[in-house]
Amino acid sequence: MNAVKDNSVKDKSVKESTRQTIIDISIKLFAQSGYANVSVRDIAAAVGIKPASLYYHFDNKQTLYLASIKEVFSSKAIALTEILQIQEPAETKLKYYIYKFSELASEDEPFRRLIQREMLDGDEQRMQYLAEKVFQDQFNALSLLVLEIDPQCDPHLNAISVLSLILYHLETTPIRYFLKGYKKQHNQAEFIAQHVFNLLMNGLLRSDTL
Repeated sequence: MNAVKDNSVKDKSVKESTRQTIIDISIKLFAQSGYANVSVRDIAAAVGIKPASLYYHFDNKQTLYLASIKEVFSSKAIALTEILQIQEPAETKLKYYIYKFSELASEDEPFRRLIQREMLDGDEQRMQYLAEKVFQDQFNALSLLVLEIDPQCDPHLNAISVLSLILYHLETTPIRYFLKGYKKQHNQAEFIAQHVFNLLMNGLLRSDTL
């Protein structure tokens, strides 16, 4: 009886390990080439299994793709949620949030590439799923935070501005090398975070006067 139980636990562990390996490799492949240019056969070959074995873990490529994006964002969401729950003034929490998001995004190029590619190539169904199942809770929390700082603001637009300012600084790194005024510290997560926070607090999070 114990032997059967041990084998069951072992099989479950192997299954979970294989599933995680598939996701880890898929993240890299999707980030490098985009959803349309990566096939189930490509992923299976990179993992070292047959395509049929991959379908044992995921129903189809889209299911695997969505699981990959959810995986790459989940650890970030946990860290960011912890910041939003600390007992500090709203502006202090926003500063910590910007610093942490800058750090996490700076360290994870596959995450940034996945977001970029999805914005360019994603279909409506995938966009809706990602918005509702992956990003919505975190976005809602950030929206409430900026609304706390300025009750008259448009929380949707301001939350988007917070995220966009950070991500776009990182996304434009390859071309900024060649633009006048470029400095090495412009690529440092802490430097970017301080710049973004200062920029926001000097007016962009305040209500429109028009």
